[in-house]
Amino acid sequence: MAELSEDDVVAILGPRVSDALAAEIIATGITKAELQAAYEHVVKDRKTHAHEPLEPGRFAQVVDLLSRHRGLFGEAGSTLQ
Repeated sequence: MAELSEDDVVAILGPRVSDALAAEIIATGITKAELQAAYEHVVKDRKTHAHEPLEPGRFAQVVDLLSRHRGLFGEAGSTLQ
């Protein structure tokens, strides 16, 4: 299994991701597939306003990290959709 790279993180989350957030995500040991799933989970939660409880682990840790970074999801003050 190859280690997740900063380029992988940017490819999934987009260019708004900071170096610090990318480093935090990589440090969890999450895989590329798990990061994609975590991102999709957060997007779904934001659309439905439903927050499903997650089992503790790296997936839940990354979901929490992504949930705290609102600017990744176009919520940095712009009203354009």
